[in-house]
Amino acid sequence: MPDIFSSMVISDSATGVTAMPTSAYLHIPFCRRRCFYCDFPVSVIGDRKQGDNSNSILNYVEVLLQEIFISAAFCQEKILFGNAEGARVSTARLLETVFFGGGTPSLLSVSQVGRILEALDRHFGIVKNAEISMEIDPGTFSLEQLRGYANVGVNRFSLGVQSFDEELLRVCGRSHTVDDVYRAVDLIHEVGIKNFSIDLISGLPHQSLEQWHKTLEKAVEIGSAHVSSYDLIVEEKTAFFKSYAPGSEPLPTDEMAADMYRMAQKVLTAGGYDHYEISNYAKAGFECRHNQVYWENKPYYGFGMGATSYVFGERFSRPRKTWEYYDWVKGGCEIERREVVEKNDELLESLMLGLRLRRGVNLGRLSIEFGGEVLAKVWSCLQPYYGCGWVQVLDENGVEMEVDFLPVVGWLRLSDPEGFLFSNTILARLFSELG
Repeated sequence: MPDIFSSMVISDSATGVTAMPTSAYLHIPFCRRRCFYCDFPVSVIGDRKQGDNSNSILNYVEVLLQEIFISAAFCQEKILFGNAEGARVSTARLLETVFFGGGTPSLLSVSQVGRILEALDRHFGIVKNAEISMEIDPGTFSLEQLRGYANVGVNRFSLGVQSFDEELLRVCGRSHTVDDVYRAVDLIHEVGIKNFSIDLISGLPHQSLEQWHKTLEKAVEIGSAHVSSYDLIVEEKTAFFKSYAPGSEPLPTDEMAADMYRMAQKVLTAGGYDHYEISNYAKAGFECRHNQVYWENKPYYGFGMGATSYVFGERFSRPRKTWEYYDWVKGGCEIERREVVEKNDELLESLMLGLRLRRGVNLGRLSIEFGGEVLAKVWSCLQPYYGCGWVQVLDENGVEMEVDFLPVVGWLRLSDPEGFLFSNTILARLFSELG
């Protein structure tokens, strides 16, 4: 089991310097069809279009490359001259993680992925041991294609499985079958890729505990290094939202959804996975480095339609519609809408994101960045949940302690699985009292 309580480097924000990101997310919006639960910014291109034979993809890649070029020039200007508020900006740092998300990035050709990585390396630089992740869907790639992705630098793959039940895949509107999943896994093993993850969804319409248990068992059997297990959220403007009222049949009850969460924790940890984040499980050494940047509230670049960046203490999102995104890039990527992250917002985000991790929030970092008095306020909110075992306090070595107040060193975390299960209740109290 990895040492999740090893010491952490205090971010540059603690010294009054705006840190440069070392991670980049690239949104590839294309899908064969839109899944019934999906509210992401995607472009549906059908079953026959892919990579070099799709004008939509060809045009998008060119615009994406232009955005990368413009953003690099903008960041270089910030480094040289600082920002409007006069804050110091640290020197540029190479990218340590890159993530192709979507959509379905495996609809890109190998050459297109290679060009994007070359552009990132040319304009920002990529370290030799960078984690370069790519989401792929069953039935959208060949053996040659997978080898090609690996040859141009992709070293981590995330396979969108969702379920090992044929009927539930149809209920979701997925374009693949269970046989497609097994063929995809065979290709991954044939190429010799060890660092691959699978995505699963619980709480689907008509899904039983027995179906969920079988899916979890099969997930363990195929030997992936990482499993992401998400509970269905019925979002507005999705096909599911039009068909199913939240909390009503055929969706599982809240009690069944909670049992599914507990079942995932039990089956996956018994299968050798470490439950290192509220929805994520990994074999030792295979935790997703890129996603930990988000959970630790560190800065990151975002590129592509609908992508979000957190750079120079500001968050901003790109347009979610294709033509609006194209116009935005052609106009020089002028940022019209941006959100300056205030200190109190940064505190709440650090708590919200950090408490998703099994290791929790580093109290030393929290004290340095926000002041020791903030610990008393946080403790006042969390005491009731500490009393019922949902909140835990650990020393610097990760040993649980009994405390009457939060120490200035150590860790604050939610218990597994019950604290994670009631995380929304706990976070609502924190935002209500500290917001």
